Amino acid sequence: MHTRRPFHALTVVALLTACASLPLTSLAAGSITIAKQAPYAQSMSVPDAVRAECDLPGKVPVFVKEFADKSYDKVVLADNVSAKTPGQALSLKIVGMTGTGGGAWSGPKHVTVEGTLWENGKVKGTFTATRYSGGGAFGGYKGTCAILGRCVKAIGKDVGGWLLAPGMNTKLGDAK
Repeated sequence: MHTRRPFHALTVVALLTACASLPLTSLAAGSITIAKQAPYAQSMSVPDAVRAECDLPGKVPVFVKEFADKSYDKVVLADNVSAKTPGQALSLKIVGMTGTGGGAWSGPKHVTVEGTLWENGKVKGTFTATRYSGGGAFGGYKGTCAILGRCVKAIGKDVGGWLLAPGMNTKLGDAK
């Protein structure tokens, strides 16, 4: 018969003391500059209503910033980002989208974003992120912009996580 040894309070105290002596580290990785706009790829066909009303090029960087704020000491949105931007810099581009009018009644929506992360002039990572949505709960009562907004918010979260360990040609979200 196997008997268990009791877990003593002294063991707990010893473990807590050992953990308390470890150095505290932060997940913050300094600063990053993110492009203020994620332009549509020139080859894309974007419905006029989506282009005029949804502001996806402005929303993508804002959501990426929201989730990157958890990993960086400082996140800056800037007009121009390139390999010449000092430190870490992230450029974003919307390269795919399905978003006809009619909300969820006109079918599922998707957004695809590509990004390049530079660090001191060298490419540190690239990604393609895609998210699909039918609008979620009560999707039939949401407009196209709201559904596309769900997609870009999810992409922002995906990219925020990717920034913790960027890689080359990474597929994020539904692009996996």
